[in-house]
Amino acid sequence: MINKRSLWFLTLFSLILVLSIYYITMPSELLLTTGKTEEKENTNTNPTVSVEESDILVALRVESDDEMLKQIEDLNLILTNTESSVDQKNEAYEKIKELNDNRSLEEKLEAQIKETHKLDSFIKIKNNQIQVTINSSDSSEELANKIMRTIQSNFDESKYITVKFQK
Repeated sequence: MINKRSLWFLTLFSLILVLSIYYITMPSELLLTTGKTEEKENTNTNPTVSVEESDILVALRVESDDEMLKQIEDLNLILTNTESSVDQKNEAYEKIKELNDNRSLEEKLEAQIKETHKLDSFIKIKNNQIQVTINSSDSSEELANKIMRTIQSNFDESKYITVKFQK
């Protein structure tokens, strides 16, 4: 049963990853509705393209997703290997569960920073360390401290949090 669930998770995660990369690389003209497209063509011959999220954050997310996908593939090989012991399979399953929990926590913290500080961010959690990359040219110590306090408020134990500003 674990094998089927893991395979379904990997399949769905891969599909989501492919669709998100497709959406990011899709030309902006396809994202507009037809009514708005016709109005825009009539009023403006040179369309302007605005990007909400920086290329750096997108690159970090893709790199992180690739790394996570590679780890999950390796762990799935252990789960599906008939020569693996029960302890190895349990350990691999727990590691996959931990990776998923970390990813959901990263997304939750990114949403919290977006809501609280109105900033786009990328968060990477590894053990007791949390790395935060903020898409902003305003790199004040006060803002970094506020972000660190916002993140630390989600944990009972102390975490090592670093904040990096990129534009």
